[in-house]
Amino acid sequence: MNLFALLISALSQGMIYAPMALGVFVAFSVLNTADLTIDGSFVAGMSVCAVVAISGHPYLALLAGIAMGALAGLITGLLQTKLGINAILSGILTMTGLYTINFALLGGQSNLYLQRMEVNAAGAETQVASETVYKTFRSLMVQLTGNKRFDANLSALIVTSLIVAATVALLALFFYTRTGMAIRATGDNEEMVRSSSINADRSRILGIMLSNALVAFSGALLCEQQRYADLHFGSGMLVVGLASVIIGQVFFGQRGVTIGIISAVIGSLAYRLILQLAYKIEMPSYAVKLLSAVIVIVALTLPKLKRALSERRAAKEDVT
Repeated sequence: MNLFALLISALSQGMIYAPMALGVFVAFSVLNTADLTIDGSFVAGMSVCAVVAISGHPYLALLAGIAMGALAGLITGLLQTKLGINAILSGILTMTGLYTINFALLGGQSNLYLQRMEVNAAGAETQVASETVYKTFRSLMVQLTGNKRFDANLSALIVTSLIVAATVALLALFFYTRTGMAIRATGDNEEMVRSSSINADRSRILGIMLSNALVAFSGALLCEQQRYADLHFGSGMLVVGLASVIIGQVFFGQRGVTIGIISAVIGSLAYRLILQLAYKIEMPSYAVKLLSAVIVIVALTLPKLKRALSERRAAKEDVT
């Protein structure tokens, strides 16, 4: 794989996982809550998307995935606010329940390919690949360019970039609405919000729903891009999302919500590029999670190292 192909592949995957990074940003940075539902809602988005896409509705499949993620977030939010269950435990309970639901959606198997049975002209049943957003867009690019070998990764990068750009714009605008600002305020100081007669429970529930809807959206996009859903694909997604958010904060710092949203996307791209470079040096696939943990540790440590170096320089200047 040449450098250009490696870059396109990394950016394509980074864009697909960008909504998941945005969901982690909303939960951990905006709402300031530890939500472990994410691993389950990612697969839930994939599973529902696969079922609906196989039925012949690829665009509706993405919306169904988003709705499934929001429903998972609603359950977690209700467990936290109405039943008073700890935030971490609430996420674990919902994630555990989602495993069974996802398994049932996939037909009692660990994976489900986007293909369906059709009767051909000879009257025999044959497997046909289901339509996806990526397949439709690539066909359009082939028609426009006249190049029948138009790169699939480049096509995926273009369409996902458009989707993510629209998502970023809508999310940034949402956080400046009355509801969005209430969610931000709940994350900053929930006690102050309650004293201001704002329904903090509703804001928390909506924030968790939004977070998991974005995560599930990422799962749905990945399902259509790779053309199958896998029950075990959500394992470690929380670490991946945190790595993306933290890497973005290393580049941009902890600023306003709009910059935070953009930095989460940039962090997702940077994280995937790091992984691609690791694969380039023939790193075994089982070491990916270890690398993810190392990336998070390094990203968390860098700001402290920068601060320590700045303080040391300042101390030296004071002495001189």
